[in-house]
Amino acid sequence: MRMSGRSRPLPLPLPWRGGAAPVVLALVFALAFALTGCGGASSEASSGAKAPVSAGERAAAAERRLAANTVTPLDGPAPTPKLPVTVASSDGREVTVTDASRVLPLNGGVAETVFTLGLGDRVVGRDITATFAEAKELPLVTKAHDVSAESVLSLGPTVVLADTDTGPKEAIDQIRDAGVPVVVLDPVADLDGVATRTTRVAAALGVPAAGKALNARTDRELAAARAAVPDGSRPKVAFLYMRGSAAVYLMGGKGSGADSLIEAAGAVDAGVETGLDRPFTPLTSEALVAARPDVILMMDKGLESVGGLDGLAEIPGIAQTPAGADRRVVTLEDGVLLGFGPRTPLVIDILVDRIHTT
Repeated sequence: MRMSGRSRPLPLPLPWRGGAAPVVLALVFALAFALTGCGGASSEASSGAKAPVSAGERAAAAERRLAANTVTPLDGPAPTPKLPVTVASSDGREVTVTDASRVLPLNGGVAETVFTLGLGDRVVGRDITATFAEAKELPLVTKAHDVSAESVLSLGPTVVLADTDTGPKEAIDQIRDAGVPVVVLDPVADLDGVATRTTRVAAALGVPAAGKALNARTDRELAAARAAVPDGSRPKVAFLYMRGSAAVYLMGGKGSGADSLIEAAGAVDAGVETGLDRPFTPLTSEALVAARPDVILMMDKGLESVGGLDGLAEIPGIAQTPAGADRRVVTLEDGVLLGFGPRTPLVIDILVDRIHTT
Protein backbone atom coordinates (compact mmCIF):
# COMPACT_ATOMS: atom_id res chain seq x y z
CA MET A 1 0.00 0.00 0.00
CA ARG A 2 1.36 3.37 -0.97
CA MET A 3 0.95 6.32 1.37
CA SER A 4 1.67 9.99 0.93
CA GLY A 5 3.17 12.23 3.55
CA ARG A 6 -0.25 13.55 4.50
CA SER A 7 -3.08 11.07 4.95
CA ARG A 8 -6.73 11.92 4.49
CA PRO A 9 -8.81 11.90 7.68
CA LEU A 10 -10.89 8.76 8.02
CA PRO A 11 -14.65 9.33 7.60
CA LEU A 12 -16.57 8.78 10.78
CA PRO A 13 -19.40 6.20 10.61
CA LEU A 14 -23.03 6.95 11.35
CA PRO A 15 -23.90 8.29 14.83
CA TRP A 16 -22.75 5.89 17.51
CA ARG A 17 -25.13 3.94 19.70
CA GLY A 18 -24.56 1.96 22.81
CA GLY A 19 -21.43 1.28 24.80
CA ALA A 20 -19.28 0.22 21.85
CA ALA A 21 -18.65 3.81 20.83
CA PRO A 22 -15.57 4.46 22.99
CA VAL A 23 -13.88 1.27 21.80
CA VAL A 24 -14.56 1.91 18.14
CA LEU A 25 -13.47 5.54 18.44
CA ALA A 26 -10.25 4.44 20.03
CA LEU A 27 -9.58 2.06 17.13
CA VAL A 28 -10.35 4.79 14.59
CA PHE A 29 -7.96 7.30 16.18
CA ALA A 30 -5.26 4.67 16.58
CA LEU A 31 -5.46 3.83 12.89
CA ALA A 32 -5.41 7.49 11.90
CA PHE A 33 -2.39 8.04 14.13
CA ALA A 34 -0.52 5.19 12.45
CA LEU A 35 -1.32 6.38 8.93
CA THR A 36 -0.06 9.89 9.57
CA GLY A 37 3.40 8.48 10.24
CA CYS A 38 3.62 9.78 13.80
CA GLY A 39 4.99 6.55 15.19
CA GLY A 40 6.22 3.06 14.47
CA ALA A 41 7.79 1.72 11.30
CA SER A 42 5.58 3.82 9.02
CA SER A 43 7.14 7.15 10.04
CA GLU A 44 9.97 7.01 7.48
CA ALA A 45 7.66 6.10 4.63
CA SER A 46 5.30 8.99 5.32
CA SER A 47 7.79 11.63 6.44
CA GLY A 48 7.79 13.35 3.08
CA ALA A 49 11.23 11.99 2.11
CA LYS A 50 11.85 12.60 -1.57
CA ALA A 51 12.63 9.89 -4.06
CA PRO A 52 16.20 9.89 -5.46
CA VAL A 53 16.67 12.70 -7.96
CA SER A 54 17.38 11.52 -11.51
CA ALA A 55 20.41 12.59 -13.52
CA GLY A 56 18.13 14.61 -15.78
CA GLU A 57 16.60 16.48 -12.86
CA ARG A 58 20.02 17.17 -11.37
CA ALA A 59 21.30 18.44 -14.72
CA ALA A 60 18.29 20.71 -15.19
CA ALA A 61 18.79 22.21 -11.74
CA ALA A 62 22.52 22.64 -12.42
CA GLU A 63 21.83 24.36 -15.73
CA ARG A 64 19.48 26.81 -14.03
CA ARG A 65 22.12 27.63 -11.44
CA LEU A 66 24.83 28.09 -14.03
CA ALA A 67 22.51 30.19 -16.19
CA ALA A 68 22.02 32.50 -13.19
CA ASN A 69 25.85 32.70 -13.14
CA THR A 70 26.03 33.32 -9.41
CA VAL A 71 27.90 31.66 -6.57
CA THR A 72 26.27 30.25 -3.46
CA PRO A 73 28.05 31.35 -0.26
CA LEU A 74 28.20 29.13 2.77
CA ASP A 75 25.20 29.29 5.06
CA GLY A 76 25.34 31.59 8.04
CA PRO A 77 27.14 34.85 8.72
CA ALA A 78 30.33 35.68 6.86
CA PRO A 79 33.46 34.49 8.68
CA THR A 80 35.77 36.99 10.37
CA PRO A 81 39.43 36.56 9.39
CA LYS A 82 41.77 35.79 12.26
CA LEU A 83 45.05 37.43 11.34
CA PRO A 84 48.01 37.62 11.08
CA VAL A 85 48.78 34.27 9.45
CA THR A 86 51.92 33.02 7.74
CA VAL A 87 51.40 30.56 4.90
CA ALA A 88 53.56 28.72 2.39
CA SER A 89 53.47 30.16 -1.12
CA SER A 90 53.97 27.91 -4.15
CA ASP A 91 56.89 30.07 -5.29
CA GLY A 92 58.87 28.83 -2.30
CA ARG A 93 58.29 31.85 -0.05
CA GLU A 94 56.68 32.22 3.35
CA VAL A 95 54.07 34.97 3.18
CA THR A 96 52.54 36.77 6.15
CA VAL A 97 49.05 38.20 5.69
CA THR A 98 48.05 40.84 8.23
CA ASP A 99 45.01 42.38 6.54
CA ALA A 100 42.29 40.72 4.42
CA SER A 101 40.08 43.77 4.01
CA ARG A 102 40.98 44.23 0.31
CA VAL A 103 41.49 40.90 -1.44
CA LEU A 104 42.51 40.59 -5.09
CA PRO A 105 42.31 37.08 -6.62
CA LEU A 106 44.10 36.77 -9.96
CA ASN A 107 42.35 33.56 -11.01
CA GLY A 108 38.67 32.90 -11.68
CA GLY A 109 38.49 29.70 -9.63
CA VAL A 110 40.24 31.38 -6.71
CA ALA A 111 37.85 34.33 -6.90
CA GLU A 112 34.88 31.96 -6.88
CA THR A 113 36.30 30.29 -3.78
CA VAL A 114 36.75 33.62 -1.97
CA PHE A 115 33.16 34.63 -2.71
CA THR A 116 31.79 31.24 -1.68
CA LEU A 117 33.68 31.41 1.61
CA GLY A 118 31.58 34.51 2.31
CA LEU A 119 34.32 37.10 1.75
CA GLY A 120 33.11 38.52 -1.55
CA ASP A 121 32.51 41.98 -0.12
CA ARG A 122 36.27 42.23 0.47
CA VAL A 123 37.25 41.57 -3.17
CA VAL A 124 38.40 44.74 -4.98
CA GLY A 125 39.21 43.52 -8.50
CA ARG A 126 39.12 40.55 -10.83
CA ASP A 127 41.00 38.54 -13.38
CA ILE A 128 39.49 38.06 -16.84
CA THR A 129 38.53 34.47 -15.93
CA ALA A 130 36.25 35.58 -13.08
CA THR A 131 33.04 35.72 -15.10
CA PHE A 132 30.36 35.08 -12.48
CA ALA A 133 27.82 37.81 -11.75
CA GLU A 134 29.11 38.92 -8.34
CA ALA A 135 32.55 39.69 -9.80
CA LYS A 136 31.50 41.03 -13.18
CA GLU A 137 31.38 44.70 -12.20
CA LEU A 138 34.74 44.68 -10.40
CA PRO A 139 37.70 46.43 -12.04
CA LEU A 140 39.58 44.19 -14.48
CA VAL A 141 43.31 43.97 -13.80
CA THR A 142 44.36 41.68 -16.64
CA LYS A 143 44.65 42.08 -20.39
CA ALA A 144 44.26 38.75 -22.11
CA HIS A 145 45.87 36.67 -19.35
CA ASP A 146 48.66 39.08 -18.40
CA VAL A 147 48.44 40.97 -15.12
CA SER A 148 48.88 44.73 -15.07
CA ALA A 149 50.85 45.61 -11.94
CA GLU A 150 49.75 49.24 -12.22
CA SER A 151 46.06 48.23 -12.31
CA VAL A 152 46.53 45.95 -9.33
CA LEU A 153 48.35 48.52 -7.20
CA SER A 154 45.83 51.26 -8.07
CA LEU A 155 43.19 49.25 -6.18
CA GLY A 156 45.18 49.21 -2.94
CA PRO A 157 44.93 45.47 -2.23
CA THR A 158 46.03 44.19 1.16
CA VAL A 159 46.59 40.66 -0.17
CA VAL A 160 46.87 39.24 -3.68
CA LEU A 161 46.09 35.60 -4.49
CA ALA A 162 47.82 34.37 -7.66
CA ASP A 163 48.83 31.00 -9.08
CA THR A 164 52.01 29.72 -10.65
CA ASP A 165 50.61 30.45 -14.12
CA THR A 166 49.96 34.12 -13.30
CA GLY A 167 52.27 36.47 -15.12
CA PRO A 168 54.29 38.10 -16.30
CA LYS A 169 56.81 37.47 -13.52
CA GLU A 170 57.91 41.10 -13.60
CA ALA A 171 54.37 42.24 -12.75
CA ILE A 172 54.15 39.89 -9.76
CA ASP A 173 57.57 41.06 -8.56
CA GLN A 174 56.46 44.69 -8.89
CA ILE A 175 53.36 44.03 -6.79
CA ARG A 176 55.40 42.25 -4.14
CA ASP A 177 58.07 44.95 -4.12
CA ALA A 178 55.36 47.50 -3.39
CA GLY A 179 54.79 45.74 -0.06
CA VAL A 180 51.65 43.77 -0.96
CA PRO A 181 51.62 40.14 0.25
CA VAL A 182 51.30 37.82 -2.76
CA VAL A 183 50.26 34.24 -2.02
CA VAL A 184 50.95 31.97 -5.00
CA LEU A 185 48.86 28.81 -5.33
CA ASP A 186 49.27 25.72 -7.49
CA PRO A 187 46.92 25.52 -10.47
CA VAL A 188 44.12 22.96 -10.16
CA ALA A 189 43.87 20.43 -12.96
CA ASP A 190 41.74 17.73 -11.35
CA LEU A 191 38.98 17.24 -8.82
CA ASP A 192 41.42 16.26 -6.07
CA GLY A 193 42.98 19.72 -6.27
CA VAL A 194 39.74 21.57 -5.49
CA ALA A 195 39.85 20.80 -1.76
CA THR A 196 43.56 21.59 -1.53
CA ARG A 197 43.11 25.01 -3.09
CA THR A 198 40.07 25.79 -0.94
CA THR A 199 42.06 24.92 2.18
CA ARG A 200 44.99 27.11 1.14
CA VAL A 201 42.81 30.09 0.19
CA ALA A 202 40.91 29.88 3.47
CA ALA A 203 44.16 29.61 5.43
CA ALA A 204 45.69 32.63 3.66
CA LEU A 205 42.63 34.73 4.49
CA GLY A 206 42.46 33.60 8.12
CA VAL A 207 39.23 31.61 7.83
CA PRO A 208 40.32 27.95 8.02
CA ALA A 209 37.02 26.76 9.55
CA ALA A 210 35.10 28.18 6.58
CA GLY A 211 37.47 26.28 4.28
CA LYS A 212 36.65 23.02 6.05
CA ALA A 213 32.94 23.75 5.79
CA LEU A 214 33.19 24.50 2.07
CA ASN A 215 35.18 21.34 1.43
CA ALA A 216 32.58 19.29 3.28
CA ARG A 217 29.80 20.84 1.19
CA THR A 218 31.69 20.26 -2.05
CA ASP A 219 32.39 16.63 -1.11
CA ARG A 220 28.68 16.02 -0.50
CA GLU A 221 27.72 17.61 -3.81
CA LEU A 222 30.35 15.68 -5.76
CA ALA A 223 29.27 12.41 -4.16
CA ALA A 224 25.65 13.08 -5.12
CA ALA A 225 26.66 13.91 -8.69
CA ARG A 226 28.71 10.73 -9.03
CA ALA A 227 25.88 8.66 -7.56
CA ALA A 228 23.72 9.64 -10.55
CA VAL A 229 26.10 8.00 -13.05
CA PRO A 230 24.12 5.20 -14.74
CA ASP A 231 25.34 1.63 -14.76
CA GLY A 232 26.50 0.13 -18.00
CA SER A 233 28.78 1.23 -20.82
CA ARG A 234 31.17 4.16 -20.50
CA PRO A 235 31.03 6.51 -23.51
CA LYS A 236 34.27 7.88 -24.93
CA VAL A 237 34.56 11.67 -24.71
CA ALA A 238 37.12 13.84 -26.51
CA PHE A 239 37.83 17.26 -25.05
CA LEU A 240 38.68 19.70 -27.83
CA TYR A 241 40.14 23.12 -27.07
CA MET A 242 39.62 25.36 -30.06
CA ARG A 243 40.09 29.01 -30.88
CA GLY A 244 39.24 29.24 -34.55
CA SER A 245 40.26 32.88 -34.91
CA ALA A 246 43.77 32.00 -33.73
CA ALA A 247 43.91 28.66 -35.55
CA VAL A 248 44.31 26.80 -32.25
CA TYR A 249 43.01 23.23 -32.45
CA LEU A 250 43.99 20.93 -29.57
CA MET A 251 42.85 17.62 -28.14
CA GLY A 252 42.96 17.07 -24.40
CA GLY A 253 44.96 14.25 -22.91
CA LYS A 254 46.32 13.28 -19.52
CA GLY A 255 46.32 16.27 -17.18
CA SER A 256 44.09 18.53 -19.27
CA GLY A 257 41.67 18.89 -16.37
CA ALA A 258 38.83 17.69 -18.53
CA ASP A 259 40.08 14.11 -18.11
CA SER A 260 39.28 14.26 -14.39
CA LEU A 261 35.78 15.61 -15.07
CA ILE A 262 35.08 13.03 -17.77
CA GLU A 263 36.13 10.19 -15.48
CA ALA A 264 33.98 11.52 -12.63
CA ALA A 265 31.02 11.62 -15.00
CA GLY A 266 31.40 7.89 -15.69
CA ALA A 267 33.02 8.16 -19.12
CA VAL A 268 36.40 7.54 -20.76
CA ASP A 269 38.67 10.34 -21.95
CA ALA A 270 39.26 9.46 -25.60
CA GLY A 271 42.56 11.34 -25.75
CA VAL A 272 43.96 9.58 -22.69
CA GLU A 273 42.80 6.21 -24.02
CA THR A 274 44.68 6.75 -27.27
CA GLY A 275 47.89 7.52 -25.38
CA LEU A 276 48.01 11.32 -25.26
CA ASP A 277 50.25 11.77 -22.21
CA ARG A 278 50.36 15.57 -22.34
CA PRO A 279 47.55 17.93 -21.31
CA PHE A 280 47.04 19.15 -24.89
CA THR A 281 48.22 17.91 -28.28
CA PRO A 282 47.71 19.57 -31.68
CA LEU A 283 44.65 18.04 -33.27
CA THR A 284 45.02 15.90 -36.37
CA SER A 285 42.27 14.20 -38.30
CA GLU A 286 44.10 10.88 -37.99
CA ALA A 287 44.26 11.12 -34.18
CA LEU A 288 40.64 12.18 -33.96
CA VAL A 289 39.39 9.33 -36.14
CA ALA A 290 41.51 6.86 -34.18
CA ALA A 291 40.08 8.12 -30.89
CA ARG A 292 36.51 7.48 -32.11
CA PRO A 293 34.79 9.62 -29.46
CA ASP A 294 31.08 9.10 -28.84
CA VAL A 295 30.83 12.64 -27.49
CA ILE A 296 32.86 15.81 -28.03
CA LEU A 297 33.28 18.17 -25.08
CA MET A 298 34.11 21.85 -25.69
CA MET A 299 33.90 25.28 -24.15
CA ASP A 300 31.11 27.55 -25.36
CA LYS A 301 33.46 30.10 -26.91
CA GLY A 302 35.49 27.35 -28.55
CA LEU A 303 32.49 26.03 -30.43
CA GLU A 304 31.42 29.55 -31.28
CA SER A 305 34.89 30.37 -32.64
CA VAL A 306 34.69 27.64 -35.28
CA GLY A 307 31.20 28.54 -36.46
CA GLY A 308 29.05 26.38 -34.22
CA LEU A 309 28.08 22.79 -34.97
CA ASP A 310 28.10 23.32 -38.73
CA GLY A 311 31.57 24.83 -38.64
CA LEU A 312 32.85 22.09 -36.34
CA ALA A 313 31.59 19.42 -38.74
CA GLU A 314 33.81 20.89 -41.48
CA ILE A 315 37.02 20.38 -39.47
CA PRO A 316 38.85 17.36 -40.94
CA GLY A 317 38.17 14.18 -38.98
CA ILE A 318 35.15 15.40 -37.02
CA ALA A 319 32.50 13.98 -39.34
CA GLN A 320 34.30 10.61 -39.37
CA THR A 321 33.81 10.11 -35.63
CA PRO A 322 30.66 8.72 -33.98
CA ALA A 323 30.30 12.03 -32.13
CA GLY A 324 30.55 14.05 -35.33
CA ALA A 325 28.20 11.82 -37.25
CA ASP A 326 25.58 12.08 -34.50
CA ARG A 327 26.40 15.76 -33.75
CA ARG A 328 26.82 14.87 -30.09
CA VAL A 329 28.66 17.90 -28.75
CA VAL A 330 28.50 19.05 -25.13
CA THR A 331 29.59 22.59 -24.28
CA LEU A 332 29.90 24.49 -21.03
CA GLU A 333 30.77 28.08 -20.16
CA ASP A 334 34.49 28.75 -20.39
CA GLY A 335 34.93 30.13 -16.87
CA VAL A 336 33.17 27.16 -15.29
CA LEU A 337 34.26 24.04 -17.16
CA LEU A 338 37.91 24.07 -16.09
CA GLY A 339 37.62 26.62 -13.31
CA PHE A 340 37.63 23.94 -10.61
CA GLY A 341 35.86 26.24 -8.19
CA PRO A 342 32.96 25.51 -5.84
CA ARG A 343 30.57 25.20 -8.80
CA THR A 344 32.42 22.16 -10.17
CA PRO A 345 29.79 19.69 -8.85
CA LEU A 346 27.29 21.40 -11.17
CA VAL A 347 29.61 20.63 -14.08
CA ILE A 348 29.60 16.93 -13.14
CA ASP A 349 25.80 16.95 -12.84
CA ILE A 350 25.47 18.29 -16.39
CA LEU A 351 28.12 15.99 -17.87
CA VAL A 352 26.57 12.89 -16.30
CA ASP A 353 23.26 13.65 -17.99
CA ARG A 354 24.48 14.93 -21.36
CA ILE A 355 27.19 12.33 -21.91
CA HIS A 356 24.96 9.38 -21.11
CA THR A 357 21.86 10.61 -22.93
CA THR A 358 21.56 9.04 -26.36
